[in-house]
Amino acid sequence: MVRERGSKARPAGAAREQARRAVSASRVMVEGAHGLVELDLAESPLGWLATRKGRDGRALISAPQLLAGERLRLDFTRAGLTPRVTTNWSPAGQGTGGPESFTDAVIAARSRVQAALAAVGPELSGALLDVCCFLKGIELVEQERGWPPRAGKVVLGLALDRLAAHYGLSSEARGRERARTQSWRAQV
Repeated sequence: MVRERGSKARPAGAAREQARRAVSASRVMVEGAHGLVELDLAESPLGWLATRKGRDGRALISAPQLLAGERLRLDFTRAGLTPRVTTNWSPAGQGTGGPESFTDAVIAARSRVQAALAAVGPELSGALLDVCCFLKGIELVEQERGWPPRAGKVVLGLALDRLAAHYGLSSEARGRERARTQSWRAQV
């Protein structure tokens, strides 16, 4: 049995089921290839927002917004832009992390992050970085920026819409457009 503070005892299987529900699998296309991606919705503020419903009964952020934010975070992590939380004990001159030590994958990830932030614009990219990449909660971002309560959700929603458009993600299904029929006639 698993017991949480202030709750009744429940079977251990229920705790495992709750943890399993926090993981979502999605098919995404990255660099021309489809792949199955598992997202831990309990890990990031975006996941928390995706599992919560607003007054109208819809999720606070849509699936394309969630995928766009998680894709930005993936590129941000691959680019090595996350701040260090430990001390670098390597001798001076070794492992300095200069440009010569970057791999092609790191350079490509950095350019994708720069392109995505440029597409979102300077007005919205700061909030996007705070929530998606630095995993700050909406309330903390609102406090740090001096915004009124609930303004962060609106700003984040606009930023995620622009980011999803940049990545070509949409919540509506669209088929291929019909090609116009053209005929060619040979001269007789």
